[in-house]
Amino acid sequence: MVEKIITLENISLIDFLGVQNKNIKEVAQAFPKSKIVSRGNEIKIQGSSPEIIKINEILNSLINHYHKYGRVSEENVHSYLKNNQENDSFEQEKQHVLVYGTKGFVIKPKTNNQKKLVRASLENDLVFALGPAGTGKTYISVALAVKALKNKEVKKIIITRPAVEAGENLGFLPGDLKDKIDPFLRPIYDALDDMVPHEKLKYYLENRVIEIAPLAYMRGRTLNRAFILLDEAQNTTPMQIKMFLTRMGPESKVIITGDLSQIDLPKKQKSGLAEAAKTLKEVEGVGFVELGAEDVIRHKIVKKIIEAYEKANSSGGDQRSGPSAD
Repeated sequence: MVEKIITLENISLIDFLGVQNKNIKEVAQAFPKSKIVSRGNEIKIQGSSPEIIKINEILNSLINHYHKYGRVSEENVHSYLKNNQENDSFEQEKQHVLVYGTKGFVIKPKTNNQKKLVRASLENDLVFALGPAGTGKTYISVALAVKALKNKEVKKIIITRPAVEAGENLGFLPGDLKDKIDPFLRPIYDALDDMVPHEKLKYYLENRVIEIAPLAYMRGRTLNRAFILLDEAQNTTPMQIKMFLTRMGPESKVIITGDLSQIDLPKKQKSGLAEAAKTLKEVEGVGFVELGAEDVIRHKIVKKIIEAYEKANSSGGDQRSGPSAD
């Protein structure tokens, strides 16, 4: 417990403290974990350092108010206490902000599980984020990567997806390989468009500060001081995800996202995500976050759709049909 004494100089005690020290008692009620005692022209504060700092700021504001207006009323005390609470709320809100979007809105976790994903990324170098489409797992992961780049915690962002055909045949799609692959990566580009100004994003992409590529392009590389996101990982094979995990170099962070209810691999092919999640569950430094229907932030009917499919799947339905988009 820390103690601080504030001495009131050139101050009329009755005009500052109020009748029967009413003003100081109001301050004390706002900080029940601390002890505030007024004796003569001294105010003694005992409590934790963070609270003492706040109390000291409020009392100094009240002292300045007294010197300007000649007295302090109960309304003045309530006003300064309210301002302090609003400032605290603002600071807490600001801490949750990941990045400021290009369209004038802040990007931050909106559900408890999204907050768990942010916290898991801070505490672990490798995080698995599992859950259905619409839960924001990819969007929040991209925001974390952009934040790390802006804060110079990493020197580049690498985002990859397995190019698995989900009902279409790549060979029949028009264009060259990039044209065929880009539709699989479109959700990533959309997220980045929300978070990075157009010209800056163009510069980052052209100079490979941000790299978006199919998973096959990761083979043989060592990724140092990078924020790496593997999206749609349910469509990796065990060999592919092992290859990806061993690309991780010093000072790198990795988030792997996927939805085990939306596997587009051939029916006899095991999902690398399912195997990795089981194999690495107890490994220190690896975090796991599961998101569910309660985290869906799209149209309210999407949550009901997911719940209906979960109910059908639990009754023995096929979990391998249909593409996933996050």
